[in-house]
Amino acid sequence: MAAVARGRCLPRAWLCRRAGQGCGRHYRAALCAELKQPLAIEEVASRPVRPHEVRVGVHFCGVNFADILVCRGQYQAKPQLPFTPGMEFSGTVLETGTDVSTVKEGDRVIGVSGFNGMAEECIIDQKTLWQIPERVPLREAATLPVSYGTAVLALEHRAHTRPGETVLVTAAAGATGLAVIDVATNVLHAQVIAAAGSDEKCKLAMQKGAQSVVNYSRGSLKEAVRTLVGSAGVNVAIDTVGGDVFLEALRSLAWEGRIVVVGFAGGTIASVPANLLLLKNVSAMGLYWSRYKEQNFPVFSRTLSSALQYCQQGRIQPHIGAVFKLEEVNDAFLHVIQRKSTGKVLISLK
Repeated sequence: MAAVARGRCLPRAWLCRRAGQGCGRHYRAALCAELKQPLAIEEVASRPVRPHEVRVGVHFCGVNFADILVCRGQYQAKPQLPFTPGMEFSGTVLETGTDVSTVKEGDRVIGVSGFNGMAEECIIDQKTLWQIPERVPLREAATLPVSYGTAVLALEHRAHTRPGETVLVTAAAGATGLAVIDVATNVLHAQVIAAAGSDEKCKLAMQKGAQSVVNYSRGSLKEAVRTLVGSAGVNVAIDTVGGDVFLEALRSLAWEGRIVVVGFAGGTIASVPANLLLLKNVSAMGLYWSRYKEQNFPVFSRTLSSALQYCQQGRIQPHIGAVFKLEEVNDAFLHVIQRKSTGKVLISLK
């Protein structure tokens, strides 16, 4: 297992200054200087913003499994060392470049940063910032980009979920699973079956709006779903587990059902039996959330705007499982690896 999983706070001896005296203001950041090693908390020098860029004072940064994988060298993207992890954050605009027109100093924003958000400051292109509505707290806003962006894309854009349809969600007590429950139930008015690996997690899923729950550590997911909805099956399945759980979710689909593959938290990538797609005319599709930023930015941007709007309207209620200080970033990684937390894990930088 990667050494980042040790989860110990780093001693002050790890702190260092990356630039000499007299180079201007500095800020603290979590740095991955070597793959599969603990992150270091270092002071780095602020650089000037370019014309299209914005300097943001980060308040909260989300911790995602992708952050852990990239620090192990096991993620699709491989930033040059040293780098700062952190894909999503909320904060306040400190400075804008000369060509920036979308935000101004003092605005509260969320950002999608491509691995540089776990720092007290973040410089980012103006187009990957979204203003936070007045009624949405910075803490809750930080949970929205990855988890709720994924949920909205999966349910609305990929699966085209309709009111009254039945949605099965696996890993239902994780950050993405709870977001799927929230959006499916409270925005799309679907019926949700939440599947998780313990009674405690199933209980939380019920509290967050699922109509039915399945503890798949106790037996067949397919048979449990059949008991709940009969042989007709579910209209939509959102799977983040992979392996046998994915296959059982696929076999639980109704005629013309849709399954969206979001991830492989279980560690196994299943092969799709093509005959199952044919027999009930079902569709299996993937969702690589961050790829939309490059391939279809209007859709990507619209999903984040929708998540912010749903939150402002009180239609969704993000669930925060744990908050760590920047100095505790390795503890936060361990928390995610060991699945100790339900919902989103955040790093607080203020």
